[in-house]
Amino acid sequence: MSTTATARASHAPAELPVTALDVDGLVVEIERYLAARVRTTAHPLLTKTTQELVTEALAQLGTALAPDGAVRLTAPSAFLRRLPDWVLGFPLLRAWHGGGRPITAAENLELVALVIERFGWTQGTERGNAGQRCLIGAQYVLHRLGYGDVDTLRRASHFLQDTLGTEAGSYVVWNDREGRTRDQVLRLVRTAAANAREAGR
Repeated sequence: MSTTATARASHAPAELPVTALDVDGLVVEIERYLAARVRTTAHPLLTKTTQELVTEALAQLGTALAPDGAVRLTAPSAFLRRLPDWVLGFPLLRAWHGGGRPITAAENLELVALVIERFGWTQGTERGNAGQRCLIGAQYVLHRLGYGDVDTLRRASHFLQDTLGTEAGSYVVWNDREGRTRDQVLRLVRTAAANAREAGR
C-alpha cells in the first residue's frame, strides 16, 4: 500500500472566453428560418384553414354560410323524422341545421311547410308512425332544433290562426278534421307565411 497522497482534481469549471452574442444577427436568422418554413397544421395532409373546413362541412350537410358568414336557413333533413323527438334537442343536430339563431314568424312558417313536405303530414297526432307531422308537430320539430324561440312559435301560431279565421276554430282542430288534405294544410301555412312577411314579422 502506498502512503503518498494524490493531488485532488478541482471541480470548478474552467473559464471560457466570453464572446459577444450577435442578437441582431440571431433575430435575422430566426426570421429567415421561419419565413422559409411551409405552413404546417396538426396533420401534414391538412392544408385548409378552419373556416374553409367549416364552410365545406356545412355545405355537405346542406347548411351553407351566406357571404356575410351567417348560416342560411334550410329545412331539417328527412332522416330526422325517424329519430325520437328528444334527440332533436342535441346541440350537434341543432348546429347542423342552422338552429340556435333567431328567425321571423314568416321564416318559421315557410320551414313548417318544408317539414310537412319532407317528413310527411298526419292527423290526430303530432307525429305519425313513420315520422310524419301535423301542423303543430312540424312547429315543435323546428323549435326543438333551435329555429327561433317560444315567441317565434307564438307569433307563427298567431298568423296561422288569423289566416284560418275564427269560424274554422283552432288550426290544430282544423288540421285533424276528417277530409282535410295535405295540400290544404300547405296552402294555409304558405298563406300565413305570406301574411307574416307582409306584416314584417
